[in-house]
Amino acid sequence: MVNPADVEGVLRGVIDPELGSDIVELGMLRDITIDGGDVTVTIALTIAACPMRDQIESDVIRRVGAIPDVESVTVEVGAMTQQQRSELMSTARFKAREDAEPTMVSPLTRVIAVSSGKGGVGKSSLSVNLALAVADLGFRVGLLDADIWGFSVPRMLGALDANLEADEDRKIVPLETHGIQAISTGLIVDDEGTALMWRGLMLSKALEQFLRDVRWDSDLDYLFIDMPPGTGDVQMALSRLLPQAEMVVITTPQRAAQRVAARVADMARRSHMPVVGVIENMSGFTTEDGKHYPLFGTGGGEELATELAVPLIGQVPLDPFVVEGGDDGRPVVRAHPGSPAAEALASAAARLVELVPKAEDETCTARIAVLAQQLEEMATGTG
Repeated sequence: MVNPADVEGVLRGVIDPELGSDIVELGMLRDITIDGGDVTVTIALTIAACPMRDQIESDVIRRVGAIPDVESVTVEVGAMTQQQRSELMSTARFKAREDAEPTMVSPLTRVIAVSSGKGGVGKSSLSVNLALAVADLGFRVGLLDADIWGFSVPRMLGALDANLEADEDRKIVPLETHGIQAISTGLIVDDEGTALMWRGLMLSKALEQFLRDVRWDSDLDYLFIDMPPGTGDVQMALSRLLPQAEMVVITTPQRAAQRVAARVADMARRSHMPVVGVIENMSGFTTEDGKHYPLFGTGGGEELATELAVPLIGQVPLDPFVVEGGDDGRPVVRAHPGSPAAEALASAAARLVELVPKAEDETCTARIAVLAQQLEEMATGTG
């Protein structure tokens, strides 16, 4: 049975970008009706002509649809009364006072956590190349290496010798490389071989610093987060710090890897973080004469996607250029765009952008301000 508390929980990840709070806290959620696997969510927007309506509806459908046993999601939309809008703005102002340390990530930035249940499945390689492939589509992209112990993003981006600087407000300026912004503990330590012997609390604190003390571009469309493997402190901290985060699960065709990957998806859903889809890495090797060898088995990604009821976003084959590019700081989507892996990654990036579209710049409350100005001009005869 679908639990109303689970529905409300995932709806707390649907954010009004301008007010920086979720539709539940802002009082936009009016009703949840459950009939077997069919869920109807009634929400009230600030105004009927809200330009954020399509985004909010799609966010509600995607998040509620990710709950196990949900078969269909219907969103019924209405408009708030003047009294309800006043209450909403009061709630927003109170929350702004309470949240003394918000992150530097704009509420308009779509956050994609690239995750796996275990190491060794190529998660970091996919994180780097997906970020660059999405940037190649014309979006402003950031990449956060949250694999605090096992950082590898600096090498993959060819940035081992880069130095981070602080601005006049003592905020860390992220590295600009390959047309994206990037941050990693590998950019802070003196040597790539330095072991960071940090315990769980320090790991989550490091993630907090990367989100609160880094001057992320306010115009970022997407922020990719290369997550550490497993279901530990960093994963739990992310769901708390960035409620708008959504997850892409990385697995290999091998059934053992698929079962481990299912655990990180289960953790995401327990934390009310939607799973966008699955990407299968190391999907066999094809020789120059066209022979295909499924070196790690077949079907793991498709089976996991079916189990989670999410799309299989892509299948990335084994490709020597991926390894070469990772070692040399020349990511495969840029260095060898015609290779099998690069083409698969570019296709996965395009599909990901379809599933998680860029947030709109004009919000509902911004439209209210415009309408108020128009009414004032009409009243004074200046419009």
